[in-house]
Amino acid sequence: MRIVFAGTPAFAASALRALIGSGHEVALVLTRPDRPAGRGLKLAVGEVKQFAEQARLPLLQPETLKDAQVQARLRAARAQALVVAAYGLILPRAVLELFPSGCINIHASLLPRWRGAAPVQRALLAGDDETGISIMRMEEGLDTGPVYLMQRIPIAAEDTAGNLHDKLAALGARCITEALPSIADGTLAAVPQRETGATYATKIAKEEAAIDWRRDAIEVHRQVRAFNPLPGAYSWLRGEPVKIWRAVIGAGSAAAPGTILGAGAQGIDVACGTGILRATELQRAGGRRLAAADFLHGVALAAGERLGA
Repeated sequence: MRIVFAGTPAFAASALRALIGSGHEVALVLTRPDRPAGRGLKLAVGEVKQFAEQARLPLLQPETLKDAQVQARLRAARAQALVVAAYGLILPRAVLELFPSGCINIHASLLPRWRGAAPVQRALLAGDDETGISIMRMEEGLDTGPVYLMQRIPIAAEDTAGNLHDKLAALGARCITEALPSIADGTLAAVPQRETGATYATKIAKEEAAIDWRRDAIEVHRQVRAFNPLPGAYSWLRGEPVKIWRAVIGAGSAAAPGTILGAGAQGIDVACGTGILRATELQRAGGRRLAAADFLHGVALAAGERLGA
């Protein structure tokens, strides 16, 4: 199939790579404009742009898809479909109607659960047992279009947003290459989503990564997993932020939430509202991520100290 592809980060690059590898003709690649990022505010180049330049694919980085010249460029591509994955720009009606087989989105959830911007993190925060990929036909609503294909995967007890993202990126790449031929010849029908059970995965706010030790240890553990690698769940130790990258759950404690119960090579045990969280990988401000044993070489902790604001 001759397609236009729209996407920006690594999740989308996996799909684009798979589409090229399976013989689809990519007439044009759309990706977000480069943005300043990091402490030096250098322009960050997305993984889709990097791959498109390496593969010498035609590339366009519009600020908006409402521009008439951009739409003319899309029309001139004479593509049968627009495939979208984590693109980041809204598709206006004029673009949605440009392609004979429509605009097809690779979405990282089991729709209608977790429509929106952060489905991987929201699934982890909610304690979902499974997630997956939905291949859907886009319409003007937010991830409300009918679904062509859906595949499920379990969420493992220690999955972080980072490794779950990678699993879903690989699954999404397989799903889109499987679905496109049948969408093109009309043998794969899109099934309307039900509205019951619909939830919205709103964009992650940095403040959500602050740990409230009054919460259940299970909830804090989900927070640690959901915010690894970004933005990193954090607390305060002696007036300075410390990020907790990995942890396990322990049982029982009568101590005040945030109290350090013990610190050793196996981890740092912290009392929660219910239960104990054992932090096994931590990072001080300006430092490196360290296993608990190495972290404690630089920070001597004693039982009874408190984590938190």
